[in-house]
Amino acid sequence: MASESDDGGEDGGRPAGSEVRKPGFGQADHGKSGYGKSSFGKPGYGKPSYGKPGDGKPGYGKPGFGRPAFGKPGFGKPAYGQRPRPAGPQPAHEGAAVLYGFHPVVQAMGNAERKLHRLLATENGAARLVEELGTLRIEPELVRPADINRLLGADAVHQGLYLEADPLASPGLDALPADALLLALDQITDPHNVGAIVRTAAAFGVTGIVTTARHAPGATGVLAKSASGGLEHVPFLVVRNLAEALITLGEQGFTRIGLDSDAETGLDTLTPTRPAVIVLGAEGKGLRERTRACCDVLAKIPFTGEIRSLNVSNAAAIALYALGR
Repeated sequence: MASESDDGGEDGGRPAGSEVRKPGFGQADHGKSGYGKSSFGKPGYGKPSYGKPGDGKPGYGKPGFGRPAFGKPGFGKPAYGQRPRPAGPQPAHEGAAVLYGFHPVVQAMGNAERKLHRLLATENGAARLVEELGTLRIEPELVRPADINRLLGADAVHQGLYLEADPLASPGLDALPADALLLALDQITDPHNVGAIVRTAAAFGVTGIVTTARHAPGATGVLAKSASGGLEHVPFLVVRNLAEALITLGEQGFTRIGLDSDAETGLDTLTPTRPAVIVLGAEGKGLRERTRACCDVLAKIPFTGEIRSLNVSNAAAIALYALGR
């Protein structure tokens, strides 16, 4: 009589009392319904989708994804319905004198010695010019205020007028009249101050202003605006070296008067004489040592109040009133 096998019963190795497993457990239909439903075990599970043709479409991985817009044909085109903005007037060519504002432009337009190149004007600005001068020597190019702002900056008070012209000629020291009255500027670099001095000089009938090619602002732009048209009436005598120019003027009979706050002589004690040159130093630094040495006399403004100094353009006005009679 056969005994039971150690491997199990007579049903082929199934231990006695064990549960019979239904066919299909662990196959692809596992979890078809109910709790734990998942795709685990489904055919194709685990096949990587990354890199599949069309992976991530639409969006990431789409052909052309990540191509920068910059440089694409049409990049930078104006938005729908907008027109391209015009480039506007171009800046002045190098060496041109730029004059803006009503008084500087009117005075330059009326000066036959000033060669004109280009006039930009708003409608109102052009109308004011015609009202003041009648027939204009140069045809204005009508522009918007913003066009002039782009050339000068938003802070420039141009009053709708912008003129480009040649600089005025610089006369020589040997071409001065016998009764000339000059101002000499010793390294005054602020264009506002120099412009104000030019305006004052024009008011007092000064023959010319001696200045250096270096360490001095050009007769254009801010200086011209501050001069308010005075550039057309008081020429700049541009020299290489101020001390040498003062020596030359002394040899021609000019009295050289240096304005110096530390001087012992008061300006009110001097007798006006011609020809003469009044020498002004930069604010703070004053006259340089060699410039002082080239003067015949040093004089100060006799202040009576608590403040003992003035802006150099104000000092120039006082000196011209005292000595320009």
